[in-house]
Amino acid sequence: MDDLLNRLFGKSSAKSVPEPSKNPPRVDFQTPAPVHPKVLAIIHNPVIRAKGGRKAQVAYGWQDPDTLAQGYMDDLKQVSAGYLNYQIVERLEVDAFPVKKDGFRYNHDSFDRAWNMRQFHQPDAVNYLALVREFQMIEKVNAGAIDEVWLLGFPYCGYYESIMAGPGAFWCNAPPLEGTGQAKRRFVIMGFNYERGVGEMLEDMGHRAESMLSKVFERTRGEANLWERFIRYDQKYPGHAECGNVHFAPNSVRDYDWGNRTPVKSLADTWINFPDLSGDPRTMTCSEWGNGDIRRHHVWWMSHFPHVVGETNGISWNWWEYIVDPNHVPLR
Repeated sequence: MDDLLNRLFGKSSAKSVPEPSKNPPRVDFQTPAPVHPKVLAIIHNPVIRAKGGRKAQVAYGWQDPDTLAQGYMDDLKQVSAGYLNYQIVERLEVDAFPVKKDGFRYNHDSFDRAWNMRQFHQPDAVNYLALVREFQMIEKVNAGAIDEVWLLGFPYCGYYESIMAGPGAFWCNAPPLEGTGQAKRRFVIMGFNYERGVGEMLEDMGHRAESMLSKVFERTRGEANLWERFIRYDQKYPGHAECGNVHFAPNSVRDYDWGNRTPVKSLADTWINFPDLSGDPRTMTCSEWGNGDIRRHHVWWMSHFPHVVGETNGISWNWWEYIVDPNHVPLR
């Protein structure tokens, strides 16, 4: 009888139970403690006598390497949600041209002629081991004084975008640097061109990320390989685009096609809620990632990397852990 009266007159002695939400709130996961990698920055900026004794960066109207480095660090802190806080602990500005792999070295006159004629020495590759010795990179890594090296130079210095040194070094957008096994740990040497901008610096880091994460997931198959899922784009996986890769946005049809205005359905949004990758695709255009701007695309792309505490099958939910420190990448 009481139940009948309660139903008739809207009274109840029991607590009401709300209907389950169709869109449950996102669970907030713990963010990892920030890291502060120590950088040795080497700026090759030789004086060019043919240009009135001015430094190359000023003489040819190229960009200020210190401003570029600060913009790069600021962007990486932003896209990693505050995790990655690079600090330049040693800055060396060098009035010299780096020696090439075959022993050739420009001087101020020969470089100025080469630049004016756009005819440069080949092979262009720099002698990395000479740089390692000259700047005592391994000694500084072993002492814990630095964690990685940034080379900032003029066009045709011969740098790779990145290269890995140390014991067990592996592909990092370049073959591993042989002859550096005496280091106590692996470290990356980045190569930046101050004729270009922060967007190109982020591109270098993007390819470094691709190398690191491909290594992390190299033995993971199928849908469990989250890296291969992350980089899907519509041309290669029709109807299943996610975030794309460094060169291909979700709707790109060729390299660097970040300004393609064709709408595309993409699951990129789901990566913001990682490790919850449920959800439906959303129609997107290039306005999401900067309408073709290299820097804005790379900021958008890297902002989607997982960056929370946890792991699945021994693989961290904080991908930046691997990108910044190759010693965390498991070698099998």
